[in-house]
Amino acid sequence: MRQKINFSNTVTDNNYYFDDIEPPLTNKEAMEEASRCLYCYNAPCITACPTHINIPNFIRKISTNNLQGAAESILEENIFGGSCARVCPTEILCEHACVRNTHPESNPVKIGLLQRHAIDNLQGEYPFTRKSDTNKKIAIIGAGPTGISCAHKLAQLGHSIDIFEKESKVGGLNEYGIAAYKLVDNYSELEINKILAIGNINVFTKKTLGENFFLDDLLDQYHAVFIAIGLAKSKKLNIPGELQPNVLDATCFIHTIRQHQVQQNLNGKSAIVIGGGNTAVDVTVQLKKLGAGKVTLAYRRGHQHMSATLKEQQLAQLHDVHKETWFNPVKIAPLTNKKLAVTFDIHIPETPKETVTLTADYVFKAIGQNLSTQPLFKNNQNILSVQQYRIAVNDNYQTSLPGVFAGGDCISKGQDLTVYAVQQGKEAAENIHAYITGN
Repeated sequence: MRQKINFSNTVTDNNYYFDDIEPPLTNKEAMEEASRCLYCYNAPCITACPTHINIPNFIRKISTNNLQGAAESILEENIFGGSCARVCPTEILCEHACVRNTHPESNPVKIGLLQRHAIDNLQGEYPFTRKSDTNKKIAIIGAGPTGISCAHKLAQLGHSIDIFEKESKVGGLNEYGIAAYKLVDNYSELEINKILAIGNINVFTKKTLGENFFLDDLLDQYHAVFIAIGLAKSKKLNIPGELQPNVLDATCFIHTIRQHQVQQNLNGKSAIVIGGGNTAVDVTVQLKKLGAGKVTLAYRRGHQHMSATLKEQQLAQLHDVHKETWFNPVKIAPLTNKKLAVTFDIHIPETPKETVTLTADYVFKAIGQNLSTQPLFKNNQNILSVQQYRIAVNDNYQTSLPGVFAGGDCISKGQDLTVYAVQQGKEAAENIHAYITGN
């Protein structure tokens, strides 16, 4: 069950929206930026893009004011091109590989913003059609970027798809797990609607695997099953005091803000966010944007070990987030004034161990997630092979069970990023197609 998060004197404001963290390019700016591209023959940016978008191709089309063609080139490889343009860490992928990123210029082409410019200016529906009906049905569990990407590709190939989603809305990570200031103005839902417009994709919400249905049911009714359930179980700190009322899951907090668009009564409140990944940084920045006072990011190792990108860490710094490294939490205790006292052991290498206690109104846990432990079969046995707390698959995304495939965050393949999720859904669809057609 999702953790309920209630702040005292919460102010609901359905008209409250966050501004774009990085505003879109104007047409003039896009034309000028596109002119900087060298249109490399063996473009390293294409290789660096997990979905292998032909980046020089779409940028050239922008430079000739062919925004429709540019958008179509992007969507052909990445059906989530709009959201990826907003949330993808381009600084460690395509833009990192850009030849203009080398010394002395060290200023890559703004590929992400150009991609957004093209998609945002696409006229009409997404340009895809379905092949003739194959009379094959596939069940997909999870309506996040991986599941939707897989469904769209399978629909193109002529198959019928039923998607089962545990939440009340479609979108998965994009809808529930990305900070509100990164995907503003209900963009996730608008993008999903355009993707599903291809047809023959039915979505059933509030359907949870292991509660409302089981894999046994699906295998009896469908030619194949694709599992894209993500990682729904937040990891625990396993320290005393973790169950205090104001010790909260970071993902649940982001979920609350995104879905209710409420401005919490956080003015002047203090918070400690435990973790070192992008989600941890998202929470710190989100808190500051909601008016929080002192926000501290506490990480158990050094800053060089943090999985949050340098750009994300700089964003936190710009929002006056305090960062403490080598802080390992050992205890959380309540104080008489309703604050929390968090005790940390400081383990800086080659220095004597210290202990320090920080106080805050709220503590957020952002130390990662694991696969849900819900039973997958009616007999309460999980017979799918699991590796490192994730579903094990082969190179074709096949699980240990015939006819069952899996992709996205719930498998050990690629990074936990939307762009990787999209690519895995696309690749899995091609393998599912080959499986059910006997090719």
